[in-house]
Amino acid sequence: VQLQASGGGLVQAGGSLKLSCAAAGGTFNSYTMGWFRQAPGREREFVAARRKSGGSAAYADSVKGRFTMSRDSAKNTLYLEMNNLKPEDTAVYYCAATRVAGLTHPSIYDYWGPGTQVTVSN
Repeated sequence: VQLQASGGGLVQAGGSLKLSCAAAGGTFNSYTMGWFRQAPGREREFVAARRKSGGSAAYADSVKGRFTMSRDSAKNTLYLEMNNLKPEDTAVYYCAATRVAGLTHPSIYDYWGPGTQVTVSN
């Protein structure tokens, strides 16, 4: 599956952005899908994910209550709605997919799209 994230940009603290991840060559129901981010000098970290079996999305504590992950299966597109953004949310955001069990660790994800930059200013 090929993934392409978009929707990043520059926003002031307290603002909102909605990221999209379009998938080609596969369907969401076949993969556990996740969002990760990586800030300069830091390791890639888990943001949100949902298992291919369905159910509620899981979120990192740092974004819980502010970020919402959703998907449109008809469009084969994944979304990450980000509200009340903070400067510490500044990072390159990636969408990823995996067929294996697991959810939050980036090493289990086999498919990654190019990231999209999110910058939150004070």
